[in-house]
Amino acid sequence: MPFAIDPRLLRAFVAVAEELHFTRAAGRLYVAQQALSRDIRRLERELGAALFVRTTRQVTLTADGERLLPYARRVLAAHEELAAAFAPAPERPLLVDVGVPIGTAHRVLEEARGRVPDSCELVARFHSGLTGAAAELAAGRLDVSFGRYAGLPPAVRAGLAHQPVRLEPMAVLLRADHPLAAHAAVRLADLAGETLYAAAGNPQTAEWTQLAERLFAGRGIAMAEPFPEIEGSQEFVRVVRKRGWSVLASVEFIEVPGMVLRPVVDPVPLSPVSMVWRRGLRHPGLGALRAVAGEFARRGGWLSVPGDGWLPPEDARVMGVTGEVSCGPRDADAAPGR
Repeated sequence: MPFAIDPRLLRAFVAVAEELHFTRAAGRLYVAQQALSRDIRRLERELGAALFVRTTRQVTLTADGERLLPYARRVLAAHEELAAAFAPAPERPLLVDVGVPIGTAHRVLEEARGRVPDSCELVARFHSGLTGAAAELAAGRLDVSFGRYAGLPPAVRAGLAHQPVRLEPMAVLLRADHPLAAHAAVRLADLAGETLYAAAGNPQTAEWTQLAERLFAGRGIAMAEPFPEIEGSQEFVRVVRKRGWSVLASVEFIEVPGMVLRPVVDPVPLSPVSMVWRRGLRHPGLGALRAVAGEFARRGGWLSVPGDGWLPPEDARVMGVTGEVSCGPRDADAAPGR
């Protein structure tokens, strides 16, 4: 009496018994028909019994085959239950903040999704800034975010890890009838006398407003008055159009009807983007995101500084930038983090 029948042989037997056709059974199991016939013969040898009557026209079960079928089904069901009981628990979804469905973070997330198995789910979240997202990261309500890491307080950074991803050139969003909209690019000096919206009044995006303050200082560019947090791209578009703001942005930005996006040059202000996560986080999705971010940065030159690039000194240190970087007319006297 056999005591160690290979479950594969029983699966082959059940498939043929249910299909009563070797070709269809082989297709169902994704094996070659010769391999299936070989497994049936082996099972018959181990049992010492013929299980099928095969003719050129049909396949039928023998009496021993009929007797084996219910036992085989029960054994296979028990085998599947055993495998399921000791299978590793599926990974929980990784919650990834991309801000808006466009730009650096979104591109990294989309590529990483194509590199993980179906069981690994990367779920997008849309927070308005890294300052707000950092609190969610610390509380475990969010796993990964992107943004200006140097703009976070040291006590917050202590609980987080980061990977530099990109130095995004900045741009300005202008009304289509604005005099500067006719230019392909806008010189930073030409923004003197302008008032730009840079999320002042939104505590969730304090790191971005702080970066804008550093850029505007000493250049005659005014910060638009504080305004409550604007949630969602549709509401942002509505408010910006209604108030007629010009907006400090990045070169990859949502489309706003009636407005145009123009890169800022001479110098080129850079917005530092890091991938940020909670220290100690372990998840296969995190590895995929880090790998993609690293590849994109290398292939696209995302961490290269243009010859006339502008970046605050603390951001240059955090992003690993070496060499000369313009830091503006008043940065020599400005305290870090101002």
